[in-house]
Parts: sequence; C-alpha cells; structure tokens
Amino acid sequence: MAELQEVQITEEKPLLPGQTPEAAKTHSVETPYGSVTFTVYGTPKPKRPAILTYHDVGLNYKSCFQPLFQFEDMQEIIQNFVRVHVDAPGMEEGAPVFPLGYQYPSLDQLADMIPCVLQYLNFSTIIGVGVGAGAYILARYALNHPDTVEGLVLINIDPNAKGWMDWAAHKLTGLTSSIPEMILGHLFSQEELSGNSELIQKYRNIITHAPNLDNIELYWNSYNNRRDLNFERGGDITLRCPVMLVVGDQAPHEDAVGDQLWGTKNLIPASCLLQVECNSKLDPTQTSFLKMADSGGQPQLTQPGKLTEAFKYFLQGMGYMASSCMTRLSRSRTASLTSAASVDGNRSRSRTLSQSSESGTLSSGPPGHTMEVSC
Repeated sequence: MAELQEVQITEEKPLLPGQTPEAAKTHSVETPYGSVTFTVYGTPKPKRPAILTYHDVGLNYKSCFQPLFQFEDMQEIIQNFVRVHVDAPGMEEGAPVFPLGYQYPSLDQLADMIPCVLQYLNFSTIIGVGVGAGAYILARYALNHPDTVEGLVLINIDPNAKGWMDWAAHKLTGLTSSIPEMILGHLFSQEELSGNSELIQKYRNIITHAPNLDNIELYWNSYNNRRDLNFERGGDITLRCPVMLVVGDQAPHEDAVGDQLWGTKNLIPASCLLQVECNSKLDPTQTSFLKMADSGGQPQLTQPGKLTEAFKYFLQGMGYMASSCMTRLSRSRTASLTSAASVDGNRSRSRTLSQSSESGTLSSGPPGHTMEVSC
C-alpha cells in the first residue's frame, strides 16, 4: 500500500437548484493482487458507515451508478453518508490495457482488495451496494469480514458457480457472439436489446467502443469462473447483516431455466429465480426481496426513483435517517390517495395497499421477516 495516487476532481452532472458541485477524490492503492482505484464523495459522518459500491461487468462506477446517485431524491441519502465507489482493476476511466498474459484477479481476490481500501480511508464499516459481479464481490467480502458490513443491497446477484450446462451454453454463445454482445446479454434482457432504446444504444456504444475492452474481457472471464458462495440458511456460511435483494421483472436470460422448471418458455426470468433461491438461503429475519416492475435488467439505471425509495426505507430499517422526509414518489402517491379518500374511504384503503405493493416500499421498522414485493 506504499504507492498512492490522489487526484482532485469534480463530478460532472446537472445541478439541482441551489446545489453546488460535489467534490470527489480519486485514489489508487496497491494491494496483494494489484492496484485498485476508488473515488470518494463527501466526508465521513460520525457513527455512520460508508456506502461502498461495486459495479458489474462491462461498466465502471460512473456508468453503473451515476443515474442512481444523481437522482434528486437520492441527495438526502448521500448528504448523510460518505460514499466510496470502487472500480474493478482496469475498469476505471483512462485505464491502460493490461499486457498480454496478465493474470486478472479472481472475484474472491477482488473482494480481498476491499480491506486495503477501507484501511487506507480508515473506515471501519460499510453498507455495500453491488450489481451483478459487484454484488457477488460484496457478498464474498461480507462472508469474510462480517463485522465490517452493516448492510448489503445486492442487485442481480448470482451466488452460484456456473454448472456444466451453463458452461456449454456459454461456449456455444462464444462461437457466434462477440464479447460486447455477450456482456450486453448479461446486462440487459433480449426484449430490451431488441427494442434498442436510447439507453441500450448508449450502453452498446460504451461497451463496443471501450478502449479497455481487453480488460473488460478479463473481468468477464473472472466472473464466469466464480465459485459458489454456498449460502446456507441457519448454517455457518450466511450473510449476518440486513440484506435487500433486488431484481428487475424483465431481467436477462429468460430462456432455458424457465423452460426446464416450468415447461413454459419465458415464464420466469432466470435472474428472478436466482434471487428467489438466494433469498431462500439467507436469514429470513434479515432479508428483503424486491422485484421491480418495468425496470429491465438494470434497475439502478431504469428506475432510480423506485430504487432510491426502497433504499431509503432499507436504511431506516437499520436505524438511520429516522426523520427522513418522504420521497417525491411517496408524496405524489400520498396526495393522490388522500384525494381519493374523500370520495370513498374503503376504496382508498384498498388502493393504499395496492400502491404500497406497486411501489416496492419496505417497512421502515427493523427487519423482521422476508418481504417479496413488486413495484
């Protein structure tokens, strides 16, 4: 950890009225498995953990998390927590391409880099927010260092190693698809890719023309060679902190899994089934399961408002931000439902329950049981 680089930068984003640019510091530290770069926003708050994020394959912290953390209602959260955005090695902006034959760290080794980050920053605990490969890395870190993790938000986590059928499908896909196409298929559903929305065009361009595409392929290979996390409810291998599992209802890979289990094509996305399986292996008193409607494969990109609202309730359930104001989404629903109440009280109550389910909100009390909600 002797080698250290520090750069003062300012985040590029549209400012809200009366808001000043948020200063950020980017650091690089040496670890036993190579250098890792991370960016810090804000200052540490007394008796509060840092929010630490880890991105998915094909992305970096900006392309994975900026839409979420720039969302207006998220500003109240980030004012209350310092946040650390970790870039996987070689994924940071301007990263040089690794030399031919470079041995990229495994996902387990990427998780083992995080203590070096926290040691340098002198942070004792975190709330982790990870997507895909990043969710796996944070879960592995939490298993190895449970005393330093106060909570986890795991989006699209796959806790399982690839089975032989997965390997066969991966090899066949590799014969006919390029690396960018395979990664896009990992991030987004086929429906999203076929629709070719502005969002899809943006991320297809980012990945296809990435100057560090060779590095991205190395991260992709490490993800596909991950080990099984071996979660066991009530056993020694489990997450011991509050966990919110998040998946979009149109998550990628709606194919063979639905066919094999249900005999119906595209009935249930494989990613949803993975979240349900993961949910079943974790402590039901500590785990919430959030399935988000109309969010595609990347809820933090397509539904930042709903995810912000769920995240705020999650934090409140952990005892933070108890006096937090409602989000604009909640306020608009409350106003609508209050108006409806003057017409029909019974119908209003029915709609309140329906709207609560649709919003995906979580109880602001302490985690008491597993919740499966759609929003």
